[in-house]
Amino acid sequence: MNTKPDFFDFAAEVGLTKHIGSLEATRKLLDLCYISEAGMVLDVGCGAGATPAFIAREFGCRVFGVDIKAGMVERANEAAARAGVSHLVECRVGDAQNLPFEDDFFDIVITESVTAFPADKQQAVKEYVRVTRPGGYVGLNESTWLQYPPTPEMEARVEQDVGGSVKPLTAEAWISLLETAGLQEIQSIVSSIKLSEEARGMLGRYGCRGLLRIYRRLIGLYLRSSDYRAFVKRVSKEGIVPPNLEDYFGYGLYVGRKPR
Repeated sequence: MNTKPDFFDFAAEVGLTKHIGSLEATRKLLDLCYISEAGMVLDVGCGAGATPAFIAREFGCRVFGVDIKAGMVERANEAAARAGVSHLVECRVGDAQNLPFEDDFFDIVITESVTAFPADKQQAVKEYVRVTRPGGYVGLNESTWLQYPPTPEMEARVEQDVGGSVKPLTAEAWISLLETAGLQEIQSIVSSIKLSEEARGMLGRYGCRGLLRIYRRLIGLYLRSSDYRAFVKRVSKEGIVPPNLEDYFGYGLYVGRKPR
């Protein structure tokens, strides 16, 4: 059955991954997971591979990534090669709700802007815990409602910016998922966002050359894909930002430790 490409198909085509909070949030999440003591890290929903390459380059860890989109996995392995860390990074196709790894395998399992998408978020978190060794850490950077419930306009805008199937939770709901999965020593840091700063944060994650590469691919995709042109037209038409979006929507870092 043929289906129309979605937001993530287009993102994979150009090699783009959107993580709320930019590289600063990634660094903080890794610190909370005690990255300096880790040897094996899993990035669930690795996207185009910016985070696995960053971890391998900065900390020398062995990093695995999984993503449900084969196109993203291809881009992620390309990113590792460009960064000179292919010997440390391996990315493969996988579902957050059924990870292709044995029990107690990783020191750290992280996700960034991923767990808001699966239909069964609790199952996804249980999988993160399953593949984490006793004493290891599970860390989430996830879209979070600062005020709840949001208006329909707020929900529509967040779906447009983050991806059509996204379902953010409140901080309390995210923490509950970690507790129910058996994690302990839970820490959480919730932050508001500014959309303008999110755009600037892309430069810190990809660098000038990386952004130029993405923009060239975007132009090429726009010229050759009628589906992408229709997507851009729809987003532009619906792109009115509610004036108080930043009061309602932000992100949280949620970290727990698997009992020994």
